[in-house]
Amino acid sequence: MPHTPVPAEELAARLTRLRDALSQHDPDWAMLLLDNKIDLYHLAGTMQEGALVVTPDEAVLFVRGSFDRVQAESNFPDIRPMGSFRTLAQAFPRIPETVYVTTRTMTLQKLSLLQKYLPFTPKSVDGILSDLRAVKSAYELDCMRHAGRLHRQALEVVAPSLLRTGVSEARLCSEIGTWLLDHGAMGISRFNQPSAEDVLGVASFGENSLCRSFDSPTGIMGTCIAMSMIGSSERRLAEGDIVLLDIPSGWRGYHTDKSIAFYYGALSAHPQGAQIRAAREQCTFLERTLADMMRPGAVPAEIYDKLLALVDPAFRDGFMNGCKFIGHSIGLTMDEAPVLAKGFHAPLEAGMTLAIEPKIALEGVGLVGTENTYEIVAQGPARSLTGARDTTFEIVG
Repeated sequence: MPHTPVPAEELAARLTRLRDALSQHDPDWAMLLLDNKIDLYHLAGTMQEGALVVTPDEAVLFVRGSFDRVQAESNFPDIRPMGSFRTLAQAFPRIPETVYVTTRTMTLQKLSLLQKYLPFTPKSVDGILSDLRAVKSAYELDCMRHAGRLHRQALEVVAPSLLRTGVSEARLCSEIGTWLLDHGAMGISRFNQPSAEDVLGVASFGENSLCRSFDSPTGIMGTCIAMSMIGSSERRLAEGDIVLLDIPSGWRGYHTDKSIAFYYGALSAHPQGAQIRAAREQCTFLERTLADMMRPGAVPAEIYDKLLALVDPAFRDGFMNGCKFIGHSIGLTMDEAPVLAKGFHAPLEAGMTLAIEPKIALEGVGLVGTENTYEIVAQGPARSLTGARDTTFEIVG
């Protein structure tokens, strides 16, 4: 059965918004050239190898791979085969002096190959593309809502049933990932960086959730030194462990982010049981407070400062494991803008989607916390796309 393509009217609307934004930023712009697969999917509905050239009057998608496949899966109106970048020069013999490109993802090697046939000075379009992707269309929100429904079921309903003494982090993560794949999830998470893709997500038990390996409050030992994701095949679940699951979901290219923590056993039997419960209650309170703060017109940097001021002093040292943010935009990649952090002063708008993730590290115990993806709505607090924040915590094996 063929995959469902991005609707033609959706692609046309995105292209119009892009041209309008470029004209507002630079009335004299003449050409934009994109080669990153995520940008190609966003604007042309395919992730095949190629290049998209946009001018004020034309937009052409050049593809290296299977021309028949691209024609079948993309509703973009002008698709042409490409042998090399010489094809672009032949189609556009009058190259402007300045061409907009994505400097965040374009490599020097790719740029040198382009400039061999297309002599131009590159100019960054990164900020414009980021702003365009920040506010989601109705189609994009529908994709994220579907991903969120899968997410809620996988982590709130399926995951507790998979917890049992002796299961490894890696096995648990893979079982949850398999359930998501069986129900149509895309099986990968992408980041807004060159060649940044991860599979499955993270499962951490106890002290392993305190091992930081990337810019996230979630800690992970990983499968080995070379792969700080998924989980260890050696670390096995035992009574008294905190189980932290940070496993993404995705539908038709769009991500949602959700974390959930369980205590495996009777919390009353743990010598620090009261502290663990208090830390978790603090995180659910902070998530609820964040959701209420995230309304159109609110400023991310101000939300960040206000939230930090509300953290209980007893947990301040372990809050967010040293990270400098409390939430991030999400969509075609996991790490979009704006971010709930210092330096982000553009107000939030209805249609933006952000994952918020208050977490607290407890020395010698592990990480507790919550995370859900929220949609900023026109009226009222932000709406969760991924389920509840105050879920079942104690799981007795």
